[in-house]
Amino acid sequence: MRRGIADLGFTEMFPIQERAIPLLLKGRDVVGQAKTGTGKTAAFAVPMIERLDWGLRSVQAIVLTPTRELALQVAGDINALARYTPLRATAIYGGVSLRRQIEEIRRGVQMVVGTPGRVIDHLRRGTLRLDGVRFAVLDEADRMLDMGFIDDIEYILRRTPRRKQMSLWSATIDTRTRRLSRRYMPRAEMVIVSRDEITLEEIDQRYVKVSPYEKLETLKRLIDHLNIERAIIFCRTRRGVEALTRKLRRAGYDADALHGGFTQARREEVLRAFRERRLSLLVATEVAARGLDIEDVPYILNYDIPRDPLMYFHRIGRTARAGRRGTAITLVSYDEDLELMRIRALTGTEIRRMTLPPEFLL
Repeated sequence: MRRGIADLGFTEMFPIQERAIPLLLKGRDVVGQAKTGTGKTAAFAVPMIERLDWGLRSVQAIVLTPTRELALQVAGDINALARYTPLRATAIYGGVSLRRQIEEIRRGVQMVVGTPGRVIDHLRRGTLRLDGVRFAVLDEADRMLDMGFIDDIEYILRRTPRRKQMSLWSATIDTRTRRLSRRYMPRAEMVIVSRDEITLEEIDQRYVKVSPYEKLETLKRLIDHLNIERAIIFCRTRRGVEALTRKLRRAGYDADALHGGFTQARREEVLRAFRERRLSLLVATEVAARGLDIEDVPYILNYDIPRDPLMYFHRIGRTARAGRRGTAITLVSYDEDLELMRIRALTGTEIRRMTLPPEFLL
């Protein structure tokens, strides 16, 4: 599993992972209060993969999610983490043929991620057995309760062994989630990500596939097409920041550079201009922008996709501050799919592809 984690570029853990993973590795039940985009999928998946019996080809873990989209995303993230192990996860959800899902389960998967209704369909048909389950996860429990799944959740949990490890994850902990956790995991440890920590839930994340020679033109067209008047644009290197700033200025854009090679006075001058809205586009390295507290930045534009997925998290955390929403757009070259996969696995959030019309680059 360590190779899978290394492939995904993990260099440090999110707060929820630092707090939950040691508890889960010790076999403790956990109730985690964390929004989407805080790294909670890896928080429960890493210990689960570590503690499963790698020699068994039967279902040992069940993860319940409120929607098919989340089931697919979570199963994909788990499989990325378990890439170099014999363990596999499959997603089961409604709206598609049962036959293919039945075949995947029969082929031998150890982890099932599914929506409550479709899991019950399989249980009643006898195509899914949960008597070997050692781990049960309720992901986005508050949403499942909002959707009226409480009876389905309890039906499923009653078909799992009494002795198992559980974790419940919810953006909010209210009377309903407390009641559910007290009933099935009365000795659970509580893990909370504070509200002021970065969350990706309020950020609309997009990416654009481009050829390297199209990047500059695509960036300029995005700025024009979306009427972007205020944004931070990230490059990987100081040289890249300087070069892009020159090109944008030559094209008539109000841009300035920020990187670690600046004197403190120059750095403060650029930041003051951006904060006071005398500067529209701040072109920066992530190191220079780390720790910046600038409110009301509606757009983050990743001219270069970061090599370290945690840097992506820190970059786009510059937007959607103080309750506002924000948009993050990443330019992804055709040979950078692995970097995009790493980011998706780490953040556990959807990054949607922007399909540009043919006339966009004309």
